[in-house]
Amino acid sequence: MSLLLDEVALAAARLADAGVESPRTDAELIAASVHRVRRGELHTVPDSEFDAQFWSDIARRAAREPLQHITGHAHFRYLELDVGPGVFVPRPETEVMTGWAIARLGEMDVARPVVADLGTGSGAIALAIGQEVPRARVHAVEADPLARAWAERNVARYAESAPYTAGRVMLHAGDFGDALRELDGTVDLVISNPPYIPVGSCVPPEVGEYDPPAALWGGTDGLNAIRAIERTARRLLRPGGLVAVEHGAQQGSAVYWVFPEESGWRDTRNNKDLAGRDRFVTAVWPGEGA
Repeated sequence: MSLLLDEVALAAARLADAGVESPRTDAELIAASVHRVRRGELHTVPDSEFDAQFWSDIARRAAREPLQHITGHAHFRYLELDVGPGVFVPRPETEVMTGWAIARLGEMDVARPVVADLGTGSGAIALAIGQEVPRARVHAVEADPLARAWAERNVARYAESAPYTAGRVMLHAGDFGDALRELDGTVDLVISNPPYIPVGSCVPPEVGEYDPPAALWGGTDGLNAIRAIERTARRLLRPGGLVAVEHGAQQGSAVYWVFPEESGWRDTRNNKDLAGRDRFVTAVWPGEGA
């Protein structure tokens, strides 16, 4: 066994003792990042090239700093995004909702579907749609200047590396309530992963100490931002347009009733994540008076 693999095994034990949920995976990903190889190529690193920076980064992870802050990037569908302090780290659960949106956009008989991503953070959802739905024009809204700076960085990176995406994702400064008034009644899909954790909830250190508070807390019941998105979606969507909003695993029933028929919504549904938990609500806006 190589020196690096020996060190990875020791590091995994240290991370397990620190309460990290995936200690072996995290140790391997840190090792791969430090040594600039793929995770499956760790065995190819010569003993003479072992970098002691590995143990410095393991110490940061043992202190419960997010893995993505240490490596400087997060994977989301087919993207590798730059992330760090000041921006919410995208989660795999959001990939499921984004996949639903991409599939629905592909089914639309619309030449150039218009999408609004409310609270874009790193730009994960917007960029994934822009990459996978070539016809789409995505308007990504973010109020927080620190988070928006990360989104700008990611949008610029993909515009440079894949010029065909240039112009598909447009960033806007704004909040959930006042976003994109110039697009009222013309948007085909509104999508959001908003703050939805009830104030006072217990969260892991990686979340509570590192994700920006504005991306986490959604008021006493966690639904404040979701209610604002519902009102904005009614304003933005064209007749027959769709909305998709992520929420906590225990909030499916409550969020369902944020999009009731009494407000004009149709076909409101709970949708599950890969673990079989309620994760996002979708609905159709038939239009006023429908």
